[in-house]
Amino acid sequence: MTPAYGILADDFTGGLLVASYFEEAGLECPVFFDPAAAAGAKTRAPIVVIATRTRLAPVEEARAEIARGLDALGALGCGTVAYKACASFDSTEEGNIGLAADMLADRYGDLPTLISAGFPEFRCTVHHGHLFYQGMLVNESVKRFDPVTPMPDPNLVRFLSHQTRTPVGLVMHLDLTDEATARAALDRQVAAGHRHVLLDCSDAGDVEISTRLALDRRSIVASDPLVISLGLELGKGREGSAPPPRHARGPAAVIGGSVGPVSDAQLGAFEAEHPVLRLELLDAGGEEALIARALDWATSRIGTPFGITTCTDEAGVRAAQAALGRLGAARLAERILAGVAKGLHDRGVRRFIVAGGETSGSIVTALDIRSVRPFPRGVNGGGFCVSERTDPVSFFLKSGKLGATDVLLRALNEIELGSQP
Repeated sequence: MTPAYGILADDFTGGLLVASYFEEAGLECPVFFDPAAAAGAKTRAPIVVIATRTRLAPVEEARAEIARGLDALGALGCGTVAYKACASFDSTEEGNIGLAADMLADRYGDLPTLISAGFPEFRCTVHHGHLFYQGMLVNESVKRFDPVTPMPDPNLVRFLSHQTRTPVGLVMHLDLTDEATARAALDRQVAAGHRHVLLDCSDAGDVEISTRLALDRRSIVASDPLVISLGLELGKGREGSAPPPRHARGPAAVIGGSVGPVSDAQLGAFEAEHPVLRLELLDAGGEEALIARALDWATSRIGTPFGITTCTDEAGVRAAQAALGRLGAARLAERILAGVAKGLHDRGVRRFIVAGGETSGSIVTALDIRSVRPFPRGVNGGGFCVSERTDPVSFFLKSGKLGATDVLLRALNEIELGSQP
């Protein structure tokens, strides 16, 4: 029995989050971090996720990675395919969401490609083609402080059209009142020559109608709500055969790589109760010295909660970017924290709570984790998973923009309780 649905996620935390919704609904959904491992997997799961690091990759690198992921989903026999981006469609004018839409259209000839951003559950919406975060236009919200993808243009139709070969069309909230009206509006966009059409995501009603439109599509490009809703429909009546997951046992560590007001507040709440080491990217000692210093600091603390982070304030971000470039600063932080995580793993740490999508990707890659089994979404949300190998490692991987202020503390408690016999 082949999977009904395959999802190619543009980062690790997003892939885990949607998988947790399916696991909550009783649909087994393994997450692979390596397309080759996915292509060779023997699974009866109705839904599979391949999580990549294509969000910030250079366009040609992303093109190759997306192609490998789509090939793997094809090898598994997935009936419907989704390219999953984050709710705020984090990207630059160069890509890579529009790139994915072009590639899906070329591969499957399934026109128009439906595109949907936003996540109303977390107050991220798209109304009349404009992206809102926490009730504000995205370029006026806290998202403007994102060090790599500040999303300066809230008009997603215009913004995504910079990434695609042809301009993107729009079906607005006013046309998503019922399926017949929405299909008529979609037909008008096709008649106007649009190969890709953005669907508003103002509320749950828009998601419901968008799901109806997507059910006869071979592929979509979307954020969490439509990816999840479509999967729940396609997976009905299907169950996998794997037993429920269980957390690994062993010491835990918190690692923070995301930058911004949300992550700052979460790390502050954790630091009020447990020690946190803050690493400065521009430290004169360099990358290897920072990793060594962090491990020296952490070694005596292993077995009790602690955190290590490269997070800094706005002035620190500006200084690092001035010296290293926007992407260079981000990649350096990821390498440092990945090196720290590998050293902690060598010293016996088997449970990692990680803040930041790109940081999560770098750490999982450094630890050579090829696949995980997600846990069902619970009171602390999605993002909990455990590697499927003889020496298991548990993770809580979260986006830097999501979660309550005390989420790191609660995640630490949940992962501890879940590892007890």
